[in-house]
Order: sequence, then structure tokens, then C-alpha cells
Amino acid sequence: MARYTGPKAKICRRFGENIYGSDKYARILQKKGYAPGMHGKKFARNVSEYGKQLLMKQKAKYIYGVQEKQFRKHYEDIKNKPGVVGDLLLSRLELRIDNVIYRLGLANTRPQARQVVNHGMIYVNGKKMSIPSYAVKVGDEITINPTKKDNGYFKNQEQFVSAKKNVPSWMQMDSKSMKGKITSLPEKSHFDGNIDASAIVEFYSK
Repeated sequence: MARYTGPKAKICRRFGENIYGSDKYARILQKKGYAPGMHGKKFARNVSEYGKQLLMKQKAKYIYGVQEKQFRKHYEDIKNKPGVVGDLLLSRLELRIDNVIYRLGLANTRPQARQVVNHGMIYVNGKKMSIPSYAVKVGDEITINPTKKDNGYFKNQEQFVSAKKNVPSWMQMDSKSMKGKITSLPEKSHFDGNIDASAIVEFYSK
């Protein structure tokens, strides 16, 4: 299944949340905070338990920009590991380099972060990284490609990074050098509260 490329406003309205983080979707939700379509306002009341689990899986996929094949692979890789499966799944998603770039403030949204990585603008441990799904590890250093550091994008982003107050505690960000570091693994307290990972596990367990 290919990554969704349709109207993002529809996705935000389906879940009643600003899935993509851009201010324009927040404004749309203020005007139309219900699912699209004729029966949008009744949508939430008509969903079965299975449907709710499916929607939660889709929601996580849209938030992190992960395709179905990748998402299932994440689940298969961690389902037999020790620990709470849902927490392990979200930890895997959080450790994707595109999510890390977003969390550090080097991009304002996850879709923007994927573009930044795809364009070879990021280094991990001194090596160019152009694969958005790459999983970082504890101790990894994330820096800007030296040949891209002075371009307009990062010059504009410096102010955003300096003002960012919600960098997760499992990473560090030096706003002066624009250098990030992974200091520990993300845990349950670091995950977005709007994803019910247990519902996703129940969906895949059937």
C-alpha cells in the first residue's frame, strides 16, 4: 500500500485531530471538527470495536508516515520481545530518523522531516542519511549536512530550534550548533497520549 497522498485535511477531520501538525489543519478543525462526508457528525457513534482498532492503526500510520508493510514489519519484529508490545511498537516508531528530526525541531512537521532526510540534509554520526525509516540508536549524533547548513531552510529553522521547549528527554539538542544526540530509549511517558498502542496490538493479534 502506497503512502497516502490525498487531502490531509480529510485525514485530520476523520480523527478530529491535527495529525500533521501544520497550523492550517488546526484552523480547518476549528471550523469543521467532525469527519468528512454526509454522515461525518455521526461517524464516531457508528464504529465497532474492530473498527476502532483499525482506525487507531491507521491513525498511527498517518501520524508517523509509515506504510502498511513497514508498520506490520515493526509489529512482527517486536511482538515476541520482552516488554509491553504496544510500548515497544511506539518506541520503534519514535526512533525513526524522520521522527527524530521532527522531535529535535529541525523540521516543523513529520512530512517536512521526511523531505529533509530524503534530500540528504542530515548526517548521523558524520555520515549522510537519506532513508527516513532509518532507526537511530542510543549515542547517535544527528547533525546537518555541512554543505546544507548555510542554506535558507536551516537559517530560517535556527530561530524555531532556539525557541523549542518540548524536546523529549530521551534526546538532547544544542540549538547553537544545531546538533542532536540520542541519550536513551523513548519510554511510555514520552509517547503521544493520543495513540492507544494496545488497540493496535489487538488488531494485529487477531
